[in-house]
Parts: sequence; structure tokens; C-alpha cells
Amino acid sequence: MHVAQLNFLPPPRGLGIEDLLERWPSLADIAELAAGAGVRVSVLQAAAHRERLTRNGVEYHFVDLDGAGTPQDRGRCFARVLAGLDADVLHAHGLGFIEDASVVAGRPLPRRPLLVQDHADRVPGWWRRLRHRRRFLAVSGVAFTSLDQAQPFVAAGMFRPSTRLFAIPESSSRFTPGDRARARAETGLYGDPCVLWVGRLTRGKDPMTVLAGIALAAARLPGLRLWCAFGAAPMLDEVRARIEVDPRLAGRVHLLGRVPHARIEALLRASDLFVSGSRAEGSGYAALEAIACGVAPVLTDIPAFRALTGDGGIGHLWPCGDAARMADALCLAATEPASPEQVRAHFDARLSFDAVGRLWAGAYAQMLEDWRRRAA
Repeated sequence: MHVAQLNFLPPPRGLGIEDLLERWPSLADIAELAAGAGVRVSVLQAAAHRERLTRNGVEYHFVDLDGAGTPQDRGRCFARVLAGLDADVLHAHGLGFIEDASVVAGRPLPRRPLLVQDHADRVPGWWRRLRHRRRFLAVSGVAFTSLDQAQPFVAAGMFRPSTRLFAIPESSSRFTPGDRARARAETGLYGDPCVLWVGRLTRGKDPMTVLAGIALAAARLPGLRLWCAFGAAPMLDEVRARIEVDPRLAGRVHLLGRVPHARIEALLRASDLFVSGSRAEGSGYAALEAIACGVAPVLTDIPAFRALTGDGGIGHLWPCGDAARMADALCLAATEPASPEQVRAHFDARLSFDAVGRLWAGAYAQMLEDWRRRAA
């Protein structure tokens, strides 16, 4: 079976395929998930020049969209490249690019089943819904990390009743557990427990509730330390001010700032717990990486995190915005921790490259079988 994965999000200009795969590792990871399950995968990536590369069994094609200003123009450019690939199934990234994807699916290739993968997409505004419903008529299947994430789209009537919905984690992680004492010596992290936050300092990640929860938990966990790695930080001044005025947080919360992705693995290996206050996630890459490292997660009770943890089977879930419940979850996780071996075993069974690859292979096969049955 040959699957063509389509990414319409344009990369920064001037990057070649090798550089882009370093900048966007999930582009290669999602392709290699399926390739590892025995699927032949070609990736078509929007770009400003043509380029081709084969790496780890996956063919990458830069599709030159220079001068293609509309979804119809972009779709035709993709379709021209696809015409020579003889793909069985199309896998498009992002529900927000449904216009581009529907143009590709409607071109005479001959036509193939189209699966669209959610990447934290939102239901379009009411004024665009009729247009998008028409575009989704070309879609045979949609994949979400959790089927709960599909419900707003279903309620808005965006999909046909016959559209297949799949629950498949957005990606996986190559991180692995390591020696905690060695990682602490390397990173300088400490605490009892040592808790790590990885994420932007934005309203959607809700760092203020996490800080409030840490302050409440400190009375029961006097050795608690929180370490925060983050990139974009529009709330940095607010976060700093909150730490400075609260004696329960001053000296207990450490702002690491931007950390290279490769170093995140060492920080996770040094940690006892991973915390997130996210109010919404497509999947939650940082939480996924924590689980890969065997770190017990303390996460908000949102669909993506329920899916990653097996409905809280590993780690602990708490209601969004509830600092008191977060403090309780943190204390419970610290006093009755899941072992690194238990957390990693969960990852291997449900979130690893092998596990997720099998899910993708099964979804592709199911779509192709449906397509051929309808054609017959």
C-alpha cells in the first residue's frame, strides 16, 4: 500500500528538505510511523522550490508553489506531483487546509480516498461552515488523538455520516528513560519532588493556575521544586511577578527559559513528575515526551491528555483552572508515584512508533477497503 502524506503549511523560505526535517521533526516522525508498519510513504511538502529526498525509507517531495496564490492553484500543483506517484491513499495534515486537500482529492489521479489528520484545529466560524462542509464531502476519514475532539465538528455538521473517524495519537517520541541521578548531575535539577513544565507561557497553557497549585501543594510537599522550560512567553512578566510576591513560590520555581529540544530529554530524565495546565491540545507533544521518558504526568483533564494517559491510567488528571485539585493531584502523584517502568510500559504499548504505526496502517487499510467496496 502506498500513502501520500500532504503538508500544505509553507516552511520558512530558503530551507532544504534536510533542514526542514530538523526544524519540523514531526513531519518525518508521522511519515516514519507508517513506514515502520510496512506502508510505503511519500511526503509532499509545500515549498518555494522543487527538491526530492529519500530518507529512512520515506520519499520527500518539495512541491513548488511559487506564484500559486489560491487553494485551487496550490491543489493543482500538488496534484501534478501526485500524478506520477500512483498513491493508494491520501493523508492530508490539518483540517484547516481542507480547501487545498479537497482540490487535490478531486483531481483526476484517478481519485483516491482522503484522510485528514487533526492538528489542534478548530471548528470554522459559522460564516464559513457551509463552504467547509462542501469541502469535507471529499473526505473519507478524519483522525483525532481522541474521538472526543471530533464532537464539536460532528455537532456542527462538518462531516458526512459515512465519514470514518479514527482515534490515533498525533505522533510519537524518540525519547527514552535514563538514569535520574546522572541526569540531575548533568542538568542541575533537584527537588522532592522535582517537577518539570515544558510549554509556552500563554493563556492557553495557563501557567498562573499551575503556579497557584504549586503554592498550595508546597505546604504538604516542602521539598517541591518546579522547573519551567518555555519558548514564547507573552506572560513572562506576569509569571515573574507572581513568583516574586508569593513566598511559597520564590526560590521554589525556577524559570529556565528557552531550552534546545535535545536538552528536554535530559530535563525529563531528571524529573519525578511532569505538569501541564493546558486548556486544549491537539495531542500534547511535551506530555508525550514525558511519558516516553517514564515520567509520571500530572495533566489537565482534557480529551488529548485522557487519550495519552489511558483515561488517567498512568499519572493524574485534574480539572482545567482548578488550582486546589491540581495541588491534590500533585501530592497524590508524589506520594503514590507510578514507577518509570510502568509509565514507559504504557508508552510502549500505546504511544510508541510501533503502536501508533500499526494504528495508521490499519486506518489506511480500512479506508482503502471501503473505497474499493464502494467502487465495486
